[in-house]
Amino acid sequence: MSVDPVETVEEASAETEAVSKVKAQTSIFIKRKKIFTIAFLGIIVVFMISRHFANYDVVGGITAVPRAFIWMGRNMIPNAAAMERLPTILSRLFETALVSVAVTVTASICAFSFSLFGTRTMKVNVILGKAVRIVAAVFRSVPEVVWAVLLMFSFGQNILTGFFALFFTTFGMLTRTFIEVIDEVSGACVEALESTGATTLQIVLQGIFPSSISVIVSWVLYMIETNIRAATLIGLLTGTGIGSMFGLFYSRLDYAAASLVVISIVLLVVIIELISNQIRKVIL
Repeated sequence: MSVDPVETVEEASAETEAVSKVKAQTSIFIKRKKIFTIAFLGIIVVFMISRHFANYDVVGGITAVPRAFIWMGRNMIPNAAAMERLPTILSRLFETALVSVAVTVTASICAFSFSLFGTRTMKVNVILGKAVRIVAAVFRSVPEVVWAVLLMFSFGQNILTGFFALFFTTFGMLTRTFIEVIDEVSGACVEALESTGATTLQIVLQGIFPSSISVIVSWVLYMIETNIRAATLIGLLTGTGIGSMFGLFYSRLDYAAASLVVISIVLLVVIIELISNQIRKVIL
């Protein structure tokens, strides 16, 4: 029985190709393993250096966790006196929720209008588009707490300071998000409308807005949840809303009432999230 030399050469080349693939995969695996090992060792070194300068006791920190939960179980349980303050707590909680919704809705309207100048879909001036993206990045990168501290020098400790602190961060976040959403989902609609000679307003109302409304609403709902949590911390600084109630009770060492504030915030966030999920199921 004769052996076909062509088949032998093809089998040999296939074997060589398979061996080269295995070697390439092995080389990539070894490189990744080295990178992960170096990164892991680097994290350990950074942790040890930070622990040394911060004088942090690792064992003491771990053993303190059970004691912290035991203390919370003994002191942070709402009692009868705390329940008497529930109407006031709910009133401030409702105020915080309304401010968060107002901030998010106002910021979303401004962000959508502003994002139209930064999107590539609308084919606005390149320099203007970059300027819009830079402004959005600046507003988004500054945390709400920093905005609150800066604004307190001008407006003092009041609800207006908290409103603008939340507004600036929300505006930056939503502007950047809306730019990406419009570029991703509205390109074909805009091209179709432009081919029919539609005006800019018609393109926005009949093309961009309908095609991106579901994603926009989803992001607005998410920002409402986020702003309710952030408004609590802002309230500690500005002395408004539910955050001021928590700060008041905590400063008085009234841990039972402070725990009731925390529980009410958690329940509100859970309720808002459940409502948001139902709305997302309808629109998506």
